[in-house]
Amino acid sequence: MGEKIDLICNQLTAKSNLKIATAQKSATAFELLKQETQKFPDIYKATNNNPEIVVSYESKQPQCFSLRYGSDVLFCHLHSNVFEFSRDHEVMKTPYIRENKDRSFCGMISIYNFLTDSVIYERLNDSGYLIGRVFINSEGHCYIDGKRELGQIYNNFSSTIFDETMAKTILEAALQYTINFDLLVPPYEMVQEMTIHEMMELNNKHALVKTAKRLGFRFQADTDL
Repeated sequence: MGEKIDLICNQLTAKSNLKIATAQKSATAFELLKQETQKFPDIYKATNNNPEIVVSYESKQPQCFSLRYGSDVLFCHLHSNVFEFSRDHEVMKTPYIRENKDRSFCGMISIYNFLTDSVIYERLNDSGYLIGRVFINSEGHCYIDGKRELGQIYNNFSSTIFDETMAKTILEAALQYTINFDLLVPPYEMVQEMTIHEMMELNNKHALVKTAKRLGFRFQADTDL
């Protein structure tokens, strides 16, 4: 067939095997996070059983699940693709990656925070916020970036393995951050007008008046929140 086509076939096999191994490790990590999250409703009921506060777990698809707790919803999603960090990312400069570039290929778990009322009233215009991302490579090592508590988790890509302890740590950090991440009154200028269409829709199903924890504010450094 020729040297070039042989090289292409070998590259295809090697890259595909790497991505398959990465996807499998990421799926395992996602299942661990899912299992830890499933435990939380029972943990809450055993320690602070307030019937007025709803704490519930839901999973409609294999690659996503949600946890409702009070006025917040935590939504976790495992992306179906494998990603590589950009050349400029800090992890690419570490000895761990320089030693073996294949380690820079990762699956990605994204963690979002939504308002419970956004889900209950099907307010499709409402926004949630990405509060953290977890990257898992083919060796089961993980790297985390995110807001406050999530960003403060011990984060040495070369030595941090995604296991049950890490899943519990990530869940606790996400819960702690979102409970303290409160809904701010939007700037007056953001809500001073309403269309007839919005009024009619609001009368019907609470759908069109957009609500989000930082509506009208720039969601950037935590010091600005």
